[in-house]
Amino acid sequence: MDTKNFKVNSEKSLVEWIGRKVTGAHNGTIEVKEGTFAFEDNHLSSGKFVIDTRSIKILDIDDAETNAQFAGHLASDDFFNSDQFPDAVFEITHTEPGDNNSYYVTGDLTIKGITHSITTTLQIVKTDNAAVLDTKIVIDRTKFNIKFRSSNFFTNLGDTLIYNNFDLNVHLVAEAI
Repeated sequence: MDTKNFKVNSEKSLVEWIGRKVTGAHNGTIEVKEGTFAFEDNHLSSGKFVIDTRSIKILDIDDAETNAQFAGHLASDDFFNSDQFPDAVFEITHTEPGDNNSYYVTGDLTIKGITHSITTTLQIVKTDNAAVLDTKIVIDRTKFNIKFRSSNFFTNLGDTLIYNNFDLNVHLVAEAI
C-alpha cells in the first residue's frame, strides 16, 4: 500500500460560516488551526482538521462596536464558549470515493466538548505535492448545546428566533509531508 500524508497549511485555508435568523443572516470566517490527511493508493483514507473558535470574525457588520459585541456573544457560553472550548474538531471515520474527485465522508464533529457523527461530500483536487479539499457542512447547533434563541427550547421568540442549522464552507489547502 502506498500512503501519502498531507499537512493543512493554515495560512491558505479558511472556513466561512453563515448563520440565519428570521430577519436575515450573518456571515464571517473562522481560522483553521491545523489538520492532516492521508491517501492510500491515491484514495482519501483519513483526515482531521481543527478550527479555532476564538478566531470567529463577523464580515457583515461594519459598525466596530456592534461587531465586537456580537463577536463577544458568539465566544460566550450562549454559543461556542471559546475560552473553555477553543477548538472545534472534525475527524474522518469513513470515506467512500464518488465521481469527479468527490468523496462521501462520515466523521466525528466535536464542538463544546460534544461529539456527533455527521456526513458530507468532500471535493478534492490532488497532485503529488498538494491537495485542496472543499466541503459544506450543515450543523444543527442544538446538538452541541448551543440553544440561544432556538425554537426547540424557547417559545414566543418572534423575529428574534435564530434557526438551528448553520453552514460551514470549508476550504483546506494541504501540502505533502
